[in-house]
Amino acid sequence: MMTQIETTLHYDNGFIDDEEDYMLQEDEWDRDLLLDPAWEKQQRKTFTAWCNSHLRKAGTQIENIEDDFRNGLKLMLLLEVISGERLPKPDRGKMRFHKIANVNKALDFITSKGVKLVSIGAEEIVDGNVKMTLGMIWTIILRFAIQDISVEGKDGLAFCALIHRHRPDLIDYAKLNKDDPMGNLNLAFEIAEKHLDIPKMLDAEDIINTPKPDERAIMTYVSCFYHAFAGAEQAETAANRICKVLGVNQENEKLMEEYERLASELLEWIRKTTPWLENRTPEKTMVEMQRKLEDFRDYRRMHKPPKVQEKCQLEISFNTLQTKLRISNRPAFMPSEGKMVSDIASAWQGLEGAEKGYEEWLLTEIRRLERLDHLAEKFRQKATTHETWANGKELILSLKDYETASLTEVRALLRKHDAFESDLAAHQDRVEQIAAIAQELNELDYHEVAAVNQRCQSICDLWDQLGTLTQKRREALERTEKLLETIDQLFLEFAKRSAPFNNWMEGAMEDLQDMFIVHTIEEVQSLISAHEQFKATLPEADGERQAILGIQNEVQKISQSYSIKANLINPYSTITTEELLAKWDKVKKLVPQREGSLQEELARQHANERLRRQFAAQANLIGPWIQTRMEEIGRCSLEVGGTLEDQMTQLKQFEHVIVTYKPNVDKLEGDHQLIQESLIFDNNALLGYCLDKQMHEFRSSFNHFDRGEVEFARIMMMVDPSATGMVSFQSFIDFMTRETADTDTADQVVASFRILAADKPYILVEELRRELPPEQAEYCILRMPPYRGPGGLPGALDYTAFSTALYGESDL
Repeated sequence: MMTQIETTLHYDNGFIDDEEDYMLQEDEWDRDLLLDPAWEKQQRKTFTAWCNSHLRKAGTQIENIEDDFRNGLKLMLLLEVISGERLPKPDRGKMRFHKIANVNKALDFITSKGVKLVSIGAEEIVDGNVKMTLGMIWTIILRFAIQDISVEGKDGLAFCALIHRHRPDLIDYAKLNKDDPMGNLNLAFEIAEKHLDIPKMLDAEDIINTPKPDERAIMTYVSCFYHAFAGAEQAETAANRICKVLGVNQENEKLMEEYERLASELLEWIRKTTPWLENRTPEKTMVEMQRKLEDFRDYRRMHKPPKVQEKCQLEISFNTLQTKLRISNRPAFMPSEGKMVSDIASAWQGLEGAEKGYEEWLLTEIRRLERLDHLAEKFRQKATTHETWANGKELILSLKDYETASLTEVRALLRKHDAFESDLAAHQDRVEQIAAIAQELNELDYHEVAAVNQRCQSICDLWDQLGTLTQKRREALERTEKLLETIDQLFLEFAKRSAPFNNWMEGAMEDLQDMFIVHTIEEVQSLISAHEQFKATLPEADGERQAILGIQNEVQKISQSYSIKANLINPYSTITTEELLAKWDKVKKLVPQREGSLQEELARQHANERLRRQFAAQANLIGPWIQTRMEEIGRCSLEVGGTLEDQMTQLKQFEHVIVTYKPNVDKLEGDHQLIQESLIFDNNALLGYCLDKQMHEFRSSFNHFDRGEVEFARIMMMVDPSATGMVSFQSFIDFMTRETADTDTADQVVASFRILAADKPYILVEELRRELPPEQAEYCILRMPPYRGPGGLPGALDYTAFSTALYGESDL
């Protein structure tokens, strides 16, 4: 509800006398300014800021005025915000016709408000036409920001809402009754006179009983509200600027404190860890040394990595903080003594050196203890390794798995057997080493020598048995391999011939089912000719099919004759005879279907050719006529002589001629629609004319200013220094750019505090707490020095010294 009221009463103080003057200003749009790049840049900036001032109420904004309105969604949202009305539900699709539909809904809404949109179409907005988009926004500004400074306040709610917006403590808007206009108006007028020092210029009875109250009288009264609230808005802006600056300063101080804390914790950890790494006291047993190694690994794996991350994060935070301080014109951050980044790096380097020496010492001690147990464990390790390897080998060599294997599997078994023989030969050296170690233990009179000799004898006996079984299995595998070689050759021949034939059939099916897109009769005839050539190759393909099936029959005969147990599957191909037969049948069915489709397309292309010629005959007549009219209008636009009335009369004559000729164009558009529905994309019969609509919009109007006589005189001196009584649009844009510019410097902060302090050179604690949020107010009170200048009250604070200190311009 508040959004609707805020769009009814604006602080634009210009007047447009009536609807006729408003439309006249639209029709006098200055074409030279429209095409001026500098003007266009200024207008982009001003119009984008105006749109965002309203879109922010809906929680969004635009960045590029010609791109962000293309889908129509934000354009409809802008109209809803500034009008307070609901537009039709937008289309949520991303296709072009969805975007055009949304823009049309927005344009229809503008038209429903009595605005005449001259030559602005949804297609230009969707295509990102910057000049059409700027013209449309200017039209919206004229209608909703200037013309609609309305008198729709007869129920009194608008005036009450205006007061409630800036001073909610004076009026409880929720309790107002729309059906009591007299009470609402009198309440607003009395509060304005009593609390805002605004004289009562209007009578509630006159506003209610007059069908159309005097707009100028109402706007004069509304302008008093503007001046009354201007100071409050200025103070609010100043407070926001101070909050922004103080927020940055607080964030930087938090980062400084966090750096000091992290640096202290990291240096303390390094101080405690380094002595542990420098300890070189050896242990007496392998278990104890292994425990030390595990502790060191835990340190490397669990304790050190988080500290590495902390160190890196500390350096990143320090650099980030310094960058933020430099960008915001603050003095550089100097950590406490001993906590500089270089100090932390030096301490870390000492830790790394101690760590490296500790690891080398641990490895040396462990290797020394391992050598003491090596000789006693050597025999047991080698014997266990060999027994593990030999376990199950005797059973594997006794298998007859080759009897049901295919040729590929038999060859794989042979290769596997070759690998086993190589492995067997490689283990010969280990068996000899085991025997040599056992002999050495016998010579040294090892106390468990009997168990060693028994274990060594078992290993040697098993070794001899494995050698015998290996030779027998090789002979059986070679006999089976020869039996399957003949079948394998037949399988290979089948694969070599069936694969090309299968690919040929798949390609033929793809071609016969391929969707063709043609635009001329010649293209269809070319496809028909290619189809006839394909039909001529079918007898040769059938002969190849029968030969391939004969190979498979030969394999079945050999398998039955020699009673082969293996499941014979062709290893070279996945193609089966059933697949070949099914695909061949499908090819024979697709041939006549393809031929019928080509004949239908040939008939359709003949019909399209007749439609092309009919359209070309009309277009070649209408095209030159449109070109001639465009040249005449162009000459009229370039010839500036004559009065505006003469130029308008001439343009109306052109309009009458064009409207009279419009039925011819409508008929041509109907034929063009048929061509598009028939998907005809070219027409060689046309003479090269372009039938696209040529649209130009010429407007030039903007609001006047009514901010009081003195303020109005000051503005007029800036925008019309020669006192000609006319203001160019470029001068207006330059003025608005200067008025809305903003900076963030120490001088700006001082000026903002001066506003809050009512132009005093100092500010009081209660003023800070009244004008700023609690957190920022307490921040200022804590850090702002006492005011030492003349005329200061007890408790006065020096905001000038505080503001310069924020930007590093003093030693505060």
